[in-house]
Amino acid sequence: MGDRQALDVLHAAVDHGVTFLDTADVYGDGRSERLIGTFLRERPDARVTVATKMGRRADPHVARAYTPQAFGAWVDRSRANLGTDRLDLVQLHCPPSEVISRDEVYDALDALVDSGAVAAYGVSVETCQEALTAIERPGIATVQIILNAFRHKPLERVLPAAREAGVGIVARVPLASGLLSGRYDESTTFARDDHRTYNRDGQAFDVGETFSGVPFEVGLAAVREMRGLPHGGTGTAAFALRWVLDQPGLSVVVPGARSPEQVRANVAAADLPPLDRDQLDGVRSIYDLRIRPLVHDRW
Repeated sequence: MGDRQALDVLHAAVDHGVTFLDTADVYGDGRSERLIGTFLRERPDARVTVATKMGRRADPHVARAYTPQAFGAWVDRSRANLGTDRLDLVQLHCPPSEVISRDEVYDALDALVDSGAVAAYGVSVETCQEALTAIERPGIATVQIILNAFRHKPLERVLPAAREAGVGIVARVPLASGLLSGRYDESTTFARDDHRTYNRDGQAFDVGETFSGVPFEVGLAAVREMRGLPHGGTGTAAFALRWVLDQPGLSVVVPGARSPEQVRANVAAADLPPLDRDQLDGVRSIYDLRIRPLVHDRW
């Protein structure tokens, strides 16, 4: 995607009421942050929260890399990329599990808030246990976690704990890397540099980030069953996004978009009526039968 196309997507998002932009310092090696910075200069009136992430620049990506010095350098780089003195929200970017348990990590994050470099901090996690560990920390503002019709486990303990603690939940991968869009079939192929090609078995990073850890063919079969549920004329992607939005305790959902048209389709899901009990039960039955045995205990 070219710079102007990416900026058009950002403009369309704000024009249609989006108020939360999710990025990271490693997306395009900082290009994503820089584009958002350009957009904010073009739209100084935009009322948005920009959430970035830090930590994946560490090489090797190990717990000992999460130091106060590294935090300061990563935050400074993101501030420069975004063209701001203070980051709205910085999230640890799926760090090693032990990082989420270390007191000194939160001391360093608190120091960034005290210095004015960061307004708030959170953590992006892979597992529900990591989320629960983070939620216990008083300074945590948000937890970002995979939540979609193929990933139900956070509904059991994570969302209730976050509501109780006043922690925001950011749902990522809401369409299971596009599986829940209903656009794919067994003949669909992806580019070699697409994680849906090179990470299907977790070769590059946690396999749960690709199709939510669901084998592609299993996911296709589950989506076909989901299409058989009463949709009321709603498309598969909008139905799947509405399911996420209906979960108690959710704060924000971050679907991707590569065009203004996709932005409009994503936003339209928020205007749909909440799913009724039959629809919710139908999604749960499909999950329990096809998906739960493969993913529920892993994350």
